[in-house]
Amino acid sequence: MAIYLIRHGETAGNRDRIVQVPQTPLSTEGLEQAERLADRLVDHPVRRILASDLARAHMTAGAISRKLGLEVESDALLQERNFGDLRGTPYDELEEDLFGPKFSPPGGETWEEFHRRVDSAWERVCALASGLEGHLAVVTHGLVLHSLAERHLSLPSETDTGTERGAGAPSSAPRAIGNTALSIAEECPGENGSSWRVVLDSCTAHLAPGTPDGRRGITGI
Repeated sequence: MAIYLIRHGETAGNRDRIVQVPQTPLSTEGLEQAERLADRLVDHPVRRILASDLARAHMTAGAISRKLGLEVESDALLQERNFGDLRGTPYDELEEDLFGPKFSPPGGETWEEFHRRVDSAWERVCALASGLEGHLAVVTHGLVLHSLAERHLSLPSETDTGTERGAGAPSSAPRAIGNTALSIAEECPGENGSSWRVVLDSCTAHLAPGTPDGRRGITGI
């Protein structure tokens, strides 16, 4: 049993560097990326699909759903960070650093509020994955995946330093996570409970050579 963590496909907001609104759909390129990801997962024993209810994530999950014959379960806890009044604004017109440690978007979520929501989402993800005979696919957004990587997952390059992971702003710049990037986390039981270790990190091998995969960081979120 593993958890497949997936970022949504490309949107016009990603392509044009615009802070996205909730109803932003996948672009033509994003739809193709989602289909390629779905083809990649055909031979994987995915048994359940959970997705953010924002259009770009739900459409990505839909491609997997059609290919695997599974329903998509929606969860608003998996939504991207809410940037409030700044949604719809081109990045070039922003005066603020969206990823700044003290930045709180007007009408949106603080880092603390966002991380608490992601923590709740992760609790549900782990509960759904527990005892599942197969894998759970989770389709979400760049900053959600970044939060999970910082606070709940052990990455391949990490060593156990004993550092406590806490709430607040990111301890580093947002990770470069391409559109439809796939990460796989496996459960590692321990004396103090289970932990989750990433065995595949932000892989976009399903995209054809030369296809843009968003690896300029989390932009146009």
